[in-house]
Amino acid sequence: MPLDPLSSRSSLTMGVEEEFLLVDARTFEAAAVARRVLADADDGSGTMHMEASRYQVESASPIASTAEELHGQLLRLRRGFAEAAAARGCRLVACATPVLRRTGEPLLDDISRRHEQRARFGALTETLVNCGCHVHVGSLDLAEAVSAVDHLRPWLPTLVAISANSPFLDGTDTGHASWRAVAGAEWPCAGIPPRLGTPERYRRLLDTLIASGTIMDAKMVYWDARPSMTWPTVEIRASDVCPTVEGAVLQAVLTRALVHAALRAGREGLPAPDVSDEVLKLARWRAARDGLEGQAVDPRTAELVPAHALVDDLIMHVQDDLRAAGDLEYVASAVGRLRRDGSGAFRQRKVFEQRHRFTDVVRHLADLTEARETS
Repeated sequence: MPLDPLSSRSSLTMGVEEEFLLVDARTFEAAAVARRVLADADDGSGTMHMEASRYQVESASPIASTAEELHGQLLRLRRGFAEAAAARGCRLVACATPVLRRTGEPLLDDISRRHEQRARFGALTETLVNCGCHVHVGSLDLAEAVSAVDHLRPWLPTLVAISANSPFLDGTDTGHASWRAVAGAEWPCAGIPPRLGTPERYRRLLDTLIASGTIMDAKMVYWDARPSMTWPTVEIRASDVCPTVEGAVLQAVLTRALVHAALRAGREGLPAPDVSDEVLKLARWRAARDGLEGQAVDPRTAELVPAHALVDDLIMHVQDDLRAAGDLEYVASAVGRLRRDGSGAFRQRKVFEQRHRFTDVVRHLADLTEARETS
């Protein structure tokens, strides 16, 4: 079936924000040197930023139209941060939680926003030391972004499973493939987004959340997907930061295809999938626990199925959109590599099992993060 002009339009672009940890190159403990590394790396282009804690930096790619373009941009940004980190005796690590964390250092960045968050939300701010991969797809008006979020909600747990890359925290195995997804969901406005319905309803919900003190402002909407109130995009925040650039680009092109499919469904007058919040919450937790290597809850049936089966279903759901964008071959290659080598969490545990040294895990992650090309 041919795609309609809206779903196949080439103007839908991608941008990716990647959050990274900084670790000491000798001890491999998280190092609170983010401001110094950022000062050395920042080229004034607006693509490099601080994150919430003193241990983290963030890149924000320029707008990209193709997978190849985005791939090159992310490689360049990682290289810039890695070189600046090396000059400070550190390494750049794409891991969603700290495998080893240095104690005794102040946690949050020393700015008024972080002080206010600590005062309002207390120990919840400990969970801000996590690293995600956030994909923006645009340009969309707010009505399109709201509709896109409502239509792609059932696929958010599968995006969590594909990216799972945080089994360890502070020298312990959490028993989950994505501890970031579990810990981050403790915030009062996080996890699976509610059905938003219309832009007006979304704005009213934001007003209620702010007035109740649940969030300070729209930036604290930590749902796995949200319409951006800053950019003309929909932002998908479900993914752990990926060890390789290939993993980040995979998240981006799958997300863009999901948005394409959602826009087409909206144009055809199709309602958003009627999937219960309760089942989606279960599906998200199961994805965070098992990643790709175990079972998943199918949001459509509430039944347990192999996680890879839902990945296949996702690709089938958007294959026409991937093909139209020229991304189907990239996805097939990247998913094939995941099937062969395992998720980020699986590979971390495999490295740990060899000598039971967490420093080996962090070195493995740093090598992947700083690689000139993906492996």
